[in-house]
Amino acid sequence: MREAAAPAQREIKALAVPELVAMVAALSALNALAIDIMLPALPDIGASFGLGSDNDRQLVVVVYVMFFGVSQLVYGPLADAYGRRSVLVWALGLYCAGSVLAVIAPSFGLFLAARALQGVGAAATRVIATSVVRDLMEGRRMAQVMSMAMTVFMVVPIVAPSLGQLVLFIAPWRWIFGALLIYALLVLAWTFLRLPETLAPERRRPFRAPAIIGGFGEVLRSRQTVGYMAATLFMTACLFGYITCSEQIFVDVFDLGEAFPLAFGSIAIAISIGNFLNSRFVVRFGMRRISHMMALVFTFSAAMIALVSALGGASFWVFTIQLACTFALFGLVSGNFNALAMQPVAHVAGSASALYGAVTATGGAVIGGLIARSFDGTVAPFALGLTLSGAAAILCVLWTERGKLMREGEHLTSV
Repeated sequence: MREAAAPAQREIKALAVPELVAMVAALSALNALAIDIMLPALPDIGASFGLGSDNDRQLVVVVYVMFFGVSQLVYGPLADAYGRRSVLVWALGLYCAGSVLAVIAPSFGLFLAARALQGVGAAATRVIATSVVRDLMEGRRMAQVMSMAMTVFMVVPIVAPSLGQLVLFIAPWRWIFGALLIYALLVLAWTFLRLPETLAPERRRPFRAPAIIGGFGEVLRSRQTVGYMAATLFMTACLFGYITCSEQIFVDVFDLGEAFPLAFGSIAIAISIGNFLNSRFVVRFGMRRISHMMALVFTFSAAMIALVSALGGASFWVFTIQLACTFALFGLVSGNFNALAMQPVAHVAGSASALYGAVTATGGAVIGGLIARSFDGTVAPFALGLTLSGAAAILCVLWTERGKLMREGEHLTSV
């Protein structure tokens, strides 16, 4: 672990690495639960509010993710000015308020407002979790810890739809949001009692417009950060596109019905395996070698799904096995792209994490939403969207690395 400044040294040591990994996973799970646990309830939500189109219910996911992305622009400067812990505690309070409103919202408009408020609150978990890890670690070690956290965290997408389906067996869909409220309160209590302040006083930046603009400017001047942020945007679009239309694919196309959570969980297991393998290999082989190679294979694998679909061979088993193999590769890309983007900007980690999260989440939600909205009763548009997004990510990496892939080296400092 990288040595921190002396004034904060005692507090930083209070949080051991296993607890750090668990806490980052729990914070990430708050965001994942807000999306995945209610996927089985989308038909019931649409029916409850009398939505005219099945695709309209996708807004329940899209609105949340968009506000989750945009709000990170505020949390980064706040966390750089006032520290990680206090900002996170207040944000978790907002998430709880959004969960309460989701339980009682009488109209679809107010329900979407509740989802937006949940997104605003959850945005801090993304910014601050990444900032805390970057405060304490760097380079391959950061990528390893983030992959370990993501391996633990990926248990949530595996079980979340099943938990949502279980709630629907015994209660109306609004109880799902009551469960989210309980989980958020538990995470709030844990962070309040155990999370130390990892930002040393001498590294704080004033919360004033010139300092905020200057911080974002420093981030945008790093070619490595900008390039890997853009590449992550397109990889994130693949994930959000899948999440948003997964219920329609597995239920409407393959007629799984209540077995949908099992299929969804199988893809989450594949991503978790990828994250676990990355945590084992990244220190030895390096972030660039692994992520560049796997991004290329991801895009090729997605193209094979599109080809099989175009040839009429996309049965449930063929599609699911292909998709699981493809998204296992995603787990070997995303954590490394994140660490590579954050590597040159430790001095403005909060602002960098905020801008990175805002761009990747919002852009990923928009492009992923377009992929999902193209659903036409088959898997072909979805598979084509994965292929094009993967190809765009590779082009971004090529620009970042000046045309040379899989070569470990120093950061690229200027755009």
